[in-house]
Amino acid sequence: MAETYTPDNLIAGETRTVCDIVTIASGGTALKRGAVLGKVTASGNLILSASNAVDGSQTPTAILAEDCDPSAADVTNVAVYVKGEFNANALSFGTGHTAVTVKDALRDGGIYIKTAVTA
Repeated sequence: MAETYTPDNLIAGETRTVCDIVTIASGGTALKRGAVLGKVTASGNLILSASNAVDGSQTPTAILAEDCDPSAADVTNVAVYVKGEFNANALSFGTGHTAVTVKDALRDGGIYIKTAVTA
């Protein structure tokens, strides 16, 4: 079965992207490529980063590289970006976060948010 490639403008620069394979913790709703994720300190699993979280995930650390649905169970072997340049207009954020509020934390990890590219 052939797949169709549809560009989404998530990648926004020439900085080499670096991926990692992680587990997305169960709960919440389906996540789309471009979701900004944070790491739960106790488990090491990632979830959608929300500014009011108190479990470590309030600090964004990665960008989801592929759609996944953790609503029923943990999703293992999920690709995330941990380095690169990304289009702010193609990202999705948890409660309380925006491109401006996550920019510094992500930059500290090697992820750069660009705002000049429209999605």
